[in-house]
Amino acid sequence: MKNVILIVLLFLSNFFIKAQDNDLKLKDLNNLEWFKQARFGMFIHWGLYSVLEGSYKDRTMPDKSLPNGNSWYAEWIQARLDIPAEEYKLLVNQFDPLLFDAEKWVLEAKNAGMNYMVITTKHHDGFALWDSMVSDYDIMQTPYKKDILAEFVKACKKHGMKYGFYYSHWQDWEYPGGALPNWCEKRSETDFEKYWQEKSLPQIKELLINYDPDLLWFDTWNEECHINPQRRDQLIGMIRKHSSKCLINGRISFFNPGDNIDYLEMNDNEYPKEMLNKPWQTPATMQNSWGFHAKDYNWKSSKEMLTYLIYNISKGGNYLLNIGPKADGTFPIMATRRLREMGAWLFANNESIYGTSPVNINLGDDVYLTQKKIGKEHYLYVFLTKPVNQIKLPFHECKATTVLETNRPLDGHMENGTFIVELPSDLFRDSSIQVLKIIL
Repeated sequence: MKNVILIVLLFLSNFFIKAQDNDLKLKDLNNLEWFKQARFGMFIHWGLYSVLEGSYKDRTMPDKSLPNGNSWYAEWIQARLDIPAEEYKLLVNQFDPLLFDAEKWVLEAKNAGMNYMVITTKHHDGFALWDSMVSDYDIMQTPYKKDILAEFVKACKKHGMKYGFYYSHWQDWEYPGGALPNWCEKRSETDFEKYWQEKSLPQIKELLINYDPDLLWFDTWNEECHINPQRRDQLIGMIRKHSSKCLINGRISFFNPGDNIDYLEMNDNEYPKEMLNKPWQTPATMQNSWGFHAKDYNWKSSKEMLTYLIYNISKGGNYLLNIGPKADGTFPIMATRRLREMGAWLFANNESIYGTSPVNINLGDDVYLTQKKIGKEHYLYVFLTKPVNQIKLPFHECKATTVLETNRPLDGHMENGTFIVELPSDLFRDSSIQVLKIIL
């Protein structure tokens, strides 16, 4: 196997960023601190579109025969497959998630090593998952007739899970004046302002007052929209008025989020190459789609997603991994298997993830670093995503080197001013990501 030589010509005193405390106690942290330490969260895309499972009549997304149908995103099915609005609205009669159990969702997330959850309260189709006094286009018009958010929040609080809400503040394909996709006629500022004042702002206020979320997840992307600085600041001001804890993401206004947001939100499945000057996270999918798509078989492996998680943490960011539940309220078995595989790895290696801070050095695509202090000891964690024979690190002395999961001691020696760790060939037998724990 090819050797990987990791020689970094830096002074040791400048090598590390300040380490975090070892214990992860999110309930004892305020506002942004819990977010910075949480590391791993669950995104949930769920709504009327889940009934269709990515297909409508004889069409399945993506449908390249349609001008705007070339997309896997099942939550966009109404717009992409050009379903008439009145026909799409009839899905309220089919949305009856009798198998929905909020507590099972929360426990599945906790067992996967996640520390917060974000659910789509209203996506672009305009349908609300709660009992809204602002609009009748909500969960109470379905056969289910129960407040999904109330059940979700109750379960999160019971199990100490931080929770947030996705709310489509810009696009709304149901309400007059709400923004439409870019291939449709653009709403006038007058029409949009009517939607803004009559639905968007009042519903967000409802969410704040009735459910007290830990964060709000807003959705704009790299195209011009109606969320100008005035509307952005008006919305931020309303949130700050009604909540002293609710975090706000940077996609409230993609091109100009301003200085009053709390954290940056990457584009879908985007992973920055450099560290950023604000807390940040990547929203990511397990497959191509966000909403459940029965014919999207492009599932990422648990190892691939763990690598993304480790990559983000090594650069000081979070990983918000999406699940698209079925219309009946259950998680797809493909998603559940991957959650449990990731949770098993995190159970064995959580020390290297939680309570750590990044190391401001780029060691290539396959090796990542985190570090922490526990008492007087200073630990470095080296993540090996591919098999190697040895690594070389720029230390004059290390107290000990072990494999984190098994506590297996590894041989190391000095050579030409670097510390060389020899890696046995059987270390990579199970093909998982291996973590070395080095006491400096």
